Parts: sequence; C-alpha cells; structure tokens
Amino acid sequence: MPPRPRLLPLSAALASVIATLLALPAQGQTLNELYDSARGYDATYQGARAQYDANVARAAQAKAGILPAVGLTAGVNRSNLDIDTLTGTSRGASASRDFNTQNVGINATQPLYRPANWATYEQGKRQTEIALAVLTTAEQDLIVRVSQAYFDVLASQDSLALVRAQKVAVAEQLASAKRNFEVGTSTITDSREAQARYDLVIAQEIAAENDLQVKKIVLDQLVGRPGSVPVPLAVPVVLPTAQPADINAWVTQADEVHPAIQQARLGLDVAGLEVQKAQAGHKPTLDANLGYNVTRNPTGTSTSTVGTRVNAATVGVTFNLPLFAGFATENRIKETLALEDQSRSVLDGTRRSVAQATRAAYLGLVSGAGQVKALEAAESSSQSALDANKLGYQVGVRINIDVLNSQSQLFQTKRDLAQARYNVLLGNLKLRQANGTLTTADMNAINATLASNGSTPAVPSPTPADRSSTPSTTVTPRSIPVVPPVPVQPFNPTPPAMPSAPVPPVIVNPPVR
Repeated sequence: MPPRPRLLPLSAALASVIATLLALPAQGQTLNELYDSARGYDATYQGARAQYDANVARAAQAKAGILPAVGLTAGVNRSNLDIDTLTGTSRGASASRDFNTQNVGINATQPLYRPANWATYEQGKRQTEIALAVLTTAEQDLIVRVSQAYFDVLASQDSLALVRAQKVAVAEQLASAKRNFEVGTSTITDSREAQARYDLVIAQEIAAENDLQVKKIVLDQLVGRPGSVPVPLAVPVVLPTAQPADINAWVTQADEVHPAIQQARLGLDVAGLEVQKAQAGHKPTLDANLGYNVTRNPTGTSTSTVGTRVNAATVGVTFNLPLFAGFATENRIKETLALEDQSRSVLDGTRRSVAQATRAAYLGLVSGAGQVKALEAAESSSQSALDANKLGYQVGVRINIDVLNSQSQLFQTKRDLAQARYNVLLGNLKLRQANGTLTTADMNAINATLASNGSTPAVPSPTPADRSSTPSTTVTPRSIPVVPPVPVQPFNPTPPAMPSAPVPPVIVNPPVR
C-alpha cells in the first residue's frame, strides 16, 4: 500500500489565515472610546440625563415654602356714582360724582412656623439624592450595554475567523481524501464524508457572517458611529480577577453603596417626612407680614371732593390654628403611616434582591474563570487528539471521519474558550453593577487586556471570503478530481401480502335452564 500523503497541519492553516488578516491595516476603538461615544448618543442615557435635570429642578421647588414671598401690586380704578337724596331738606335731589383711584404697593410674607413646609423642604433634598441614584443606575447600565455589544462583536469575529480556518483544514482533508481515492488507498466514503463536512462549514460561515453583521449594527446604533471596530484581546490573554475574593465582602459593600438600596432608603425617608406633613395638619402656623401701599385719589373720593394721597406701611404677624377639618387630617395620617410601612418593605425587598444578584454574579464570575481554565486544558487536549488522529489516518489505523470529528471538536473548543473569556470580562463588570460600585474606571482593567499597538490580537478579525466551493486560503491550490456519484439502485420492494382476517367463530346460544 503506498504511503498516504501528509496533510497540512492545522496550526499551519491557522497561521496562513492569521498572516493574511494581520497584513491588512486596521484601526479599532477601545471600550472606553466607544463608551464615550455612547454617552453622547444613546437615547436611553440621554433620557435619563434629562429626567435627572427635571427631578433636580422639581426638588428645588420645595425650598420655596420656607423662603419669603414678595409681590408687587398696582391698579387704577374709575368710579361713577349717582347719588339720590332720600331724606332731609334736599329730599328728591340727585347728583353725579366721578373720581379716580390709583394704588401701588409691595407686600412680603415670611413663614415663621410652618412644619409642613419644612418637611417638604427636607423631602426636596431627598428627592435630589434619589435623582442622582437613578442617574448612577443609568450610567452603570450604559457601561454594561456597551460592553455587552463590544464583546458580542468580538465573539462573532472570533467565530467567523475560526469557521474560516476550519474551512481551510476541512478543504485540505477533502483534497487528501479525493487523492487517496484516486490512487485507490481509500473508499468513496471518505470523500463523501469530507465533502459533507465542508458543505456544513460553508453553511456555518454564512451564518457567522450574518451574525457578525447584526452584532456590528447593534454596536454602531448604540455608540452612534458607523463602522466601529472593537479592538480584540491581546496575546497572551490575561483576565482580571475579582478582588476581594470574598462573596460576603461584595454583599456588604452592596448594602452600603448600591444605588437601588440608596434609592429605597431615601424613599423611606421621604415617606417618614410625609407622615410629618400629615401630622402638621393639627399644628398652628405663624407668618410675618410686611407691606407698603400708596393710594391716590386725584379728584377726591365718594365722600370728599379734595384730592388725597395715602401712604400706608404695615407690619405684623398672622396666626392660624386649625380646629376641625372633618377628620381629613386623621385619615391622612393613617394613609401616610401605611405608605411608610410600604416603603420599609420595599427597602427590605431591594436589599434581598441586591444581595441575591451580587451572590449570583460573583458565583458566575468564579465559575466562568474556572471554565476558562478547563477550556484551555481542553483546547490543548483537543489539539493533541487531532494530531494523533491525523497520524493514525496517515498510517491507516484511523479513518477520515475521525480526523473530521477531531477538527470540529478543536474548533468548537476554541470558540467556547473565546466566548468564556469574554464572559469573564463582562462578568467583572456585571459583578460591580450587581453590588453598585461600577464606574468608568473599572473599564480600564478591560482595556488593559486589549491588543495595543504592536501586540498580537488573540483571534484576528475576519475578512470577507467567497462562498464558492474553492476554499479561501493561501495554500497552494491542487487539482481536485470530480468523483462521480456512486450508483444506487432504487429501493422499490414488493409490498407484503396482508393475511386475510379469520372467520369469526359462531357463538351458540346456551340452553335455557
């Protein structure tokens, strides 16, 4: 038996694809750069910013209740009087009187004792802090959304690059199977299996290209810049670790600084102040009044024909004590106490939810880091298994399908490993989002894992490739003979003869006793 031709190693196929891709000029954007673009473009975040400004302005309105109110008044009136004398010596006489009245004044009121207004003012300060907590949540959500879209594009690029490298390897295996069939050292089955696997890889390449385009559209729409190119991970890949390595420390920190817990805690304070406002319905109010008014009658008044001008300055206090309001105040107090209990329950539920989410995020990150290590070992084992199957195929102890399966297993492991690494990077951000400490500074650790100038990306970005039967590779092309299909006789068996049903037995009526 003539020796089987030596196959092109998988590492050489990958190296050829990587060399071709690295030769192309590419300028990418880091995660920080795309996040800065998203801050000025994303509609959801911009809406959160506008809502924050509105909430701050609304909260500032509560301060008006404790500040003085000053008003300026002015008016001009003309009066026309018809006077009829009903008694006395001039009884029956009538006269007309016209005169003008001009007035201008300025008045100020300063609340001295209004408990409800002071409670409203304190609520306004809490509302400002609530608005800040809501905005912080929106910023953290934007960081995670941009990072998710960023790593989705990188994962799609890796998948497409690996599918194309697998296509090169399967094409070499297909060429080898066909050559062996030509020289009579293998059966047509090897060629059919390799051709089927090659067609499957072509379909996977089409799906991977479409998935990459969709993920790029999502990222471009999020950051507001078309044609964004995320920078891939550098080699060797060094993943950041979560510090401290104590799940309870993360939960404790979340209870102190998480925006959702802060918002719920502030909401409880607002509800308590609302109770104070309701209780103030039984308390008196005291206001200070100050005014200066000028009234001018140039043609006199209804009782005088002499023009006058009156300058009046007033100062005083106003006291008001509510006595009975139809039990409205008592029922309002009951309502606010119930709402305070509701806010307390919301705070307890938020704490439990945040603690659960933090624990889940931490365990997911630890599990993801362990999965990366396991997949790295699996990648090495899969490569060794592929090399062994190739050697066995060359010496005749392995068949073609064994090599194809080993190739598929290796590339699947590589894809899973790349995805697991992205999940770990994203898991670091999600853990900090879960415990409420995520900031833009946390993305610096992610940028440190990206390929910088002069470094090598972990998996190169894919380039367009044709989808014809000719594999896109730098390997020297070989003439692949067309193998005629194996004739298969049509399967038309004679239908079996169905047996006739037996004659039913005759049942004789039993004798009547």
